[in-house]
Amino acid sequence: MGLAAVCALAAAEPFERALGLYQRTDYDAALKILLPLASMDGARWELIGKNYFMKGDFKPASEAFEKAVAADPNRSDCHLWLGRAYGRRAETSSFVTAPGLASKARRSFEKAVEIDPHNREAMSDLFEYYVQAPGFLGGGMDKAGALARKMRQLDPAEYHSLEASLAEKRKEWGTAEQQLRRAVDLAPQQAGRIVDLARFLARQGRHQESETWFQRAAQLAPGSPRVIFERARAYIQAQRNQSEARALLQQYLALPLSPDDPPREEAEKLLKQVGG
Repeated sequence: MGLAAVCALAAAEPFERALGLYQRTDYDAALKILLPLASMDGARWELIGKNYFMKGDFKPASEAFEKAVAADPNRSDCHLWLGRAYGRRAETSSFVTAPGLASKARRSFEKAVEIDPHNREAMSDLFEYYVQAPGFLGGGMDKAGALARKMRQLDPAEYHSLEASLAEKRKEWGTAEQQLRRAVDLAPQQAGRIVDLARFLARQGRHQESETWFQRAAQLAPGSPRVIFERARAYIQAQRNQSEARALLQQYLALPLSPDDPPREEAEKLLKQVGG
């Protein structure tokens, strides 16, 4: 093995260890490995940013993602995560700085979609921005609708889910329900689609129907962290089944979570609401 190969292997090993720790949600331990590394390419800065983001440290997260974008400007996911970090900073900052950060989030999401028009996560995040943000910050239902239609060819179930979000925003409850049921029909093995319908029904006060769908999701994906978390959250938001919500959250916190699951901190906050 040549010297260059040996050096590349030595550099890769800490990164792989850090990536494994990130996947196990041990963000502090991952950062302890990553931050002292002398060689920092785009992938390392991106992983540093993800660890900070998952810890809720959004300013250092955005700074790391900025460096990742500078190192690898054509990587769609780097722009996506930078947008997420700016977005969370906007949500938690003052009214003076929030608009500028929100605009940066939008531009980052748009850049991610521009680089990779098939990046469904970037499209979904940009859609959410368009739905939630006011017009003076670049939001708008027309923009969201156009983006949803582009999703139709990539992921028909997700397209109907986005259409449901638009209908719910317009308070068109019947249309929203129809779209969510269509998403379930198109992707009957995706527990997340069933959970979305269950949560909608809970918000409508149709608790018995919601419970039936949550049970179906739990049968389809036994032990799924997301199903457990969302069921508990639906109970708490509806101010019902508080003891069961507490038990579900305790079960959730005992699971080996991944970065794709709702953050542990969110579950802990909900648990406090029900006296856990």
